[in-house]
Amino acid sequence: MQYLSEPIIEKLNQFAGASDLLLLTAACAALVFFYLVGYLLKRLLLRLLVHAKNNASWWDEVLIEAIIPPIRFGARILGIIIAAKLIGFIAFSESINRVLAYSGGVYLLLIGWALMRLIRLAEEQAIASNNQRAASEKRDHTTIAALAKLLRLVLLLILVLLLLQQFGADVSGLVAAGGIGGLAIGFAAKDLLANFFGGILLYMERPFQVGDWIRAPSHGVEGTVEDIGMRMTRLRTFDQRPLYVPNSIFTSIPVENATRMFNRRINISVGVRYDDAGSVKTIVDEVRRKLLDMPDIDKTRSLIVNFNDFAPSSLDFLVYCFTHATDFVEFHGIKEKVLFMIMEVIEKHGASIAYPTSTVRLSKEPDYEPH
Repeated sequence: MQYLSEPIIEKLNQFAGASDLLLLTAACAALVFFYLVGYLLKRLLLRLLVHAKNNASWWDEVLIEAIIPPIRFGARILGIIIAAKLIGFIAFSESINRVLAYSGGVYLLLIGWALMRLIRLAEEQAIASNNQRAASEKRDHTTIAALAKLLRLVLLLILVLLLLQQFGADVSGLVAAGGIGGLAIGFAAKDLLANFFGGILLYMERPFQVGDWIRAPSHGVEGTVEDIGMRMTRLRTFDQRPLYVPNSIFTSIPVENATRMFNRRINISVGVRYDDAGSVKTIVDEVRRKLLDMPDIDKTRSLIVNFNDFAPSSLDFLVYCFTHATDFVEFHGIKEKVLFMIMEVIEKHGASIAYPTSTVRLSKEPDYEPH
């Protein structure tokens, strides 16, 4: 019998042949006793949890909090098993023993429950403590979540195999059969497997993480990453619609991560009328000087303000620079300042911004004189 230790089984076997009243009394006493044991263990662990929260390390707190419900229920289930064994001496002995023979699976489930709670609580604490770190010391939230998901998956597989073994299944044969059947399953679920391994690659290589703004123009993918799952990644587009992208897509297409840019670029061409040709050099020099004085412009990057084209309707000069800001809204505010500054400089020197024009010259033909 795998559900109780040998000394306890020997003690219980001593009740065989006792009166029904004594067996019922002992069964009730076992239920009450182990119910109280579960309650006392819970109270004791809660007291330890209060002290653990005062420690610098959160591992002891997570461990205690994870095992409280499983230990309490484990004590109560032990009382139920002992009571059932005692009642089996009165009646339904064969049926009760058949049920109790598989009761070890209950304790496997309790252990699995405790470990699942431990992984979940450790993940929450790791993310919470990570938020309190300095920016240079922070870890990637996506990596923490991925590791937790992987541990849960491994634990679930082990638990399933142990439960199958507990119920008499040939696990070694199952694994061997899985090797043969895996080929058929692989062909049938190749897209699912491609997405699964694509998700693993995303967790390992981390081209983006939750909260990043990414773009894949070739496939019309653009938005903020909300979740990286094992099969697909969920984005939130700028019009607030959810976009679900299979992970395998990201292994075969170029992806831009706009969140990790260092600067944003201003690249505009400004045209001045041909009538204002005498003021172009002065305008260009002053725009360049004012850009160098703007604190929002990154002076360590390329800064170009040059007259560069004789266009059909205008004399064009290029304004090319980078902003410190990478935020989309903040960048456009800076770009607006630059555009207003250029307009003010042009107007200051009595010039005007050109717009497409055409000049038509008409010449009068000489009168026709017949000979």
